[in-house]
Amino acid sequence: MRDIIAKAETLLEALPYIQRFSSARFVIKYGGSFMDSPDPAVRNSVARDLVFLESVQINPVVVHGGGKAITRALEREGVASRFIQGQRVTDESTVKIVDQVLSREINPELVATINSLGGNAQGFAGTDIFTCRKFQLSAPDGSPIDLGQVGEVTSVNIQPLVDCLNRGFTPVISPTATGEDGRIYNCNGDVSAAHVAIALAARRLVFMSDVPGLMRNPKDPATLIRHLAVRDVADLKRAGVIDAGMIPKVDSAVTALEAGVEKVQFVDGRLPHSILLEIFTDAGVGTEVVR
Repeated sequence: MRDIIAKAETLLEALPYIQRFSSARFVIKYGGSFMDSPDPAVRNSVARDLVFLESVQINPVVVHGGGKAITRALEREGVASRFIQGQRVTDESTVKIVDQVLSREINPELVATINSLGGNAQGFAGTDIFTCRKFQLSAPDGSPIDLGQVGEVTSVNIQPLVDCLNRGFTPVISPTATGEDGRIYNCNGDVSAAHVAIALAARRLVFMSDVPGLMRNPKDPATLIRHLAVRDVADLKRAGVIDAGMIPKVDSAVTALEAGVEKVQFVDGRLPHSILLEIFTDAGVGTEVVR
């Protein structure tokens, strides 16, 4: 009986959040090692959470990653992955594999998983949604570094996404883009997700990865920063707390917040139902970033 009562109390705790977010748009960046788990239960957990959001009249929009799958595909072709300052060097042959993996393999698989669990999802190649310019990277001495076909998103074609949402479907988007020269470019998924959140005037932007959130000591989950104000970001960068792979996430969070997104959340996708726990409970489980 106590377990039954506890379940009822959990539902009651979630109720005000469900009421508050009815018809709201949530953008979710789906990435992390859990995407590649051999256990279907792990992979399906996130999809079930997305179906739950649909069921309570919240409109999720998904931008997914796939870096590890791209690396494996390149290895099968005998191509070594090269990274400069965390960015994958993407020549013409590499970008074809990137596009194949992201838009023709991972994207339809994620769509099929959501649909198999009772949801409604529609896949979009990022090249149909994002336009970009060539990403400019500089060496410490200021000289330019050519990463090849790596793009920086400049605009989002929101009409297909709005039409999809109006039909009650969840858009699932790969992080590729069409460049000013008409070619395919590989884009940072975190930055792409932030652009979608801004363009759709989303209430929430959720970054899923394989860490608990932003931690003062990356090796100690007990140092998790549960609440972060934009004004404190610069200090944490100077202290080295925000570095490496967290920089594009946090910078994207700040950009989204300054453009009107209410809150950005970093959650651990390895934790079952982390999206729901962060959104629908008082305590939350990750890091929330606010203005």
